[in-house]
Amino acid sequence: MTLAHLPALQVVAPLLAAPLCALLRAPLAAYLLTCAVAAVAAATAGWLLFTVTAGGAAVITYALGGWAAPWGIEYRVDALGAFVLVIVTGVNLVAVWFGRASVMREVPRERVFLFYTGWLLCLTGMLGIAVSGDVFNVFVFLEIASLASYFLVSMGRDRRALSAAFRYLLLGTVGATFILIAVGLLYQMTGTLNMADLAARLPPLKESRTLQVAFAFLSVGVGLKAAVFPLHFWLPGAYTFAPNMVTVFLAGTSTKVSVYILLRFFFSVIGTDISFDALKLHWFLLPLALAGIFTASIAAIYQNDVKRLLAFSSVAQVGYMILGIALASAAGLSAALVHLFNHALMKSALFFTVACMVFRVGNSKLTDLAGLAKRMPLTAAALVVSGLSLIGFPFTAGFISKWALLAAALQSHGWWLALLVLASSLLAVVYMWRVVEALYCAPRAPATVQSQAMTVTEAPLPLLAGAWLLAAGNVAFGLSTELSRGVAERAALLLFGGAP
Repeated sequence: MTLAHLPALQVVAPLLAAPLCALLRAPLAAYLLTCAVAAVAAATAGWLLFTVTAGGAAVITYALGGWAAPWGIEYRVDALGAFVLVIVTGVNLVAVWFGRASVMREVPRERVFLFYTGWLLCLTGMLGIAVSGDVFNVFVFLEIASLASYFLVSMGRDRRALSAAFRYLLLGTVGATFILIAVGLLYQMTGTLNMADLAARLPPLKESRTLQVAFAFLSVGVGLKAAVFPLHFWLPGAYTFAPNMVTVFLAGTSTKVSVYILLRFFFSVIGTDISFDALKLHWFLLPLALAGIFTASIAAIYQNDVKRLLAFSSVAQVGYMILGIALASAAGLSAALVHLFNHALMKSALFFTVACMVFRVGNSKLTDLAGLAKRMPLTAAALVVSGLSLIGFPFTAGFISKWALLAAALQSHGWWLALLVLASSLLAVVYMWRVVEALYCAPRAPATVQSQAMTVTEAPLPLLAGAWLLAAGNVAFGLSTELSRGVAERAALLLFGGAP
């Protein structure tokens, strides 16, 4: 197989494995197949990233069916797309390989094969978004990922998972409709759906009212998918009531892929001259980002369920990414991309440690996790390490994100914006301290119904290994930034250079 076929393999492997997984039906067979696909996807993404950053090929293209773009469908991988591929496949690999015990505990055995079928379809959609060079196929892959996500969230043990999935479905459908309208308007104006072709044909139309309407529909539609404040209402319920490994996977990938779509449209397809100079996008994004950061952080402080607390934290962290985009500079965009990578790492790690605790205790309420550090010291330590990264403690990945964002804010708007970023970090200290205080300082909670039947000890070794692998990654990428910040800076310069 030549290198040119790797973008297609990235999508085809999980797409073909999904129906095969449904046919196998046996839980172990479905799990092993998903593990194999996860390994192939991660290896392919790693090789694509190496190729476009150090292998001499800045962009890899693949014409489906041999039909050249713009008439045919094109897969296109550059530094930004490969960066997102690595994030999605990396989180997916850890969640699949190390999370089986949690899945078997939460999903009825007779439905496990359906669970992994939905998982593979969700993975297919996310990977397809990152490699697609066609705006309509971005929409198609987004809906594949979204429909699979609704199904996965609904498989939670709590009956409230159904209402959370339904709310996610309703808002996701609205977002999808808006995106489809925007794609239709872009096609009506230009007669093409290829991103590179659109980027060449849109500049003369920057005064067009139709383009402005398409831009508005696109911003709101993708904003809903990315849980940008105030369009985030689906996220807390979905993250709280979904099976724990689904939460790990979605928290590390879903909003990141949606932010990628925003970046691809704002910078590559429509271009900075239209997005920021003509339509003044940053005038809207900056206040929304700051409002989202502070509102969601304050809401997180008052949550009594750790998963819900971390869900509101995710809304705030998306705000940091939007803030970097709103700075409309290469430094700000680079900071947003660094945080996109680091937040996937830190939030996956936090939700994975919570999954370890839920496996033993039965739920994620703070009152039931009280004093748990004495019985699960390794799990609690992994949560502390990941929490320090979320706060932005030095020598962690989160510190790199905050430092880059502070530097970009000082360059663009001065000290007042940097002070607001620092103040928001203090709010993160408050809500993470509530979790640490419950684990280490609160008196031991009375035994829950589930824990009465067992001695609460450390989580099974695979779950614990997955949590610590992600926690260690937060330290590793805080000490070595060649992959995260190096690739982010390269992708930011590529986007500001106007190349799709």
